[in-house]
Amino acid sequence: GKAMEMYERALRVREKALGADHVSTADTVHQMGNVLEEQGEYGKAMEMYERALRVFEKALGADHTSTAGTVHQMGNVLEEQGEYGKAMEMYERALRVFEKALGADHASTAATVHSMGNVLVKQGEHGKAMEMYERALRVREKALGADQASIASPVHNMGIVLEEQGEYGKAMEMYERALRVKEKALGADHVSTAGTVH
Repeated sequence: GKAMEMYERALRVREKALGADHVSTADTVHQMGNVLEEQGEYGKAMEMYERALRVFEKALGADHTSTAGTVHQMGNVLEEQGEYGKAMEMYERALRVFEKALGADHASTAATVHSMGNVLVKQGEHGKAMEMYERALRVREKALGADQASIASPVHNMGIVLEEQGEYGKAMEMYERALRVKEKALGADHVSTAGTVH
C-alpha cells in the first residue's frame, strides 16, 4: 500500500545518502517490517527485522534499545507463526535489554512483559501469564495512571485468563474494568471499546 511505497522511497534515499549499514537506514527497514507484519506478511517482515537487527547490533550493540525493539518485533512475528518457544526467547532477550537500559518501570519493559504473557496463555501457562499481565498492569498504571487506554489490554487479558480458569465472576470484573477504562479514555463509540464489549 501507500505506507510501504513511502518507506521504500525513504529507504532508497537513505541507502544512497547514508549507506545500507547506517542506523537511519535500519530504522526505515524496521518500519517496513512493521508494515509487513501488520499485513500478515510474516516471512517478509522477519527478513526486514533481521536486516535491521544486523545493523543495530553492529552500529549500536546488542544492549541498545533499538536492537531490543527489533528483537521484540521478531518475537511478535514468531508468536503469530505459532513459534512460541522462539518468540519467548526473543521477548526474554528484549526484556533483559529494556530492564537494563530503561528500568523495570518503563513502557517498553511493560509491553514486552505483556507479550510474554500472551505467549504463556497460548502455551497453557495461565498462572505465569497472569503474573506477567499483573506486572505489565502495575508498570502501566504507575507510569501512565489507572485511566489510560494502554492499561485496558492487560486488564482484558487477565479477564481472558480468569475465564479460561472458570473464574467467571472475576473475569467479568476485569472485562468491566477494561471497558470502563476504554470508554473513559477513548469514548463509547471507539472501535477498541467495541472490541471489549464483544
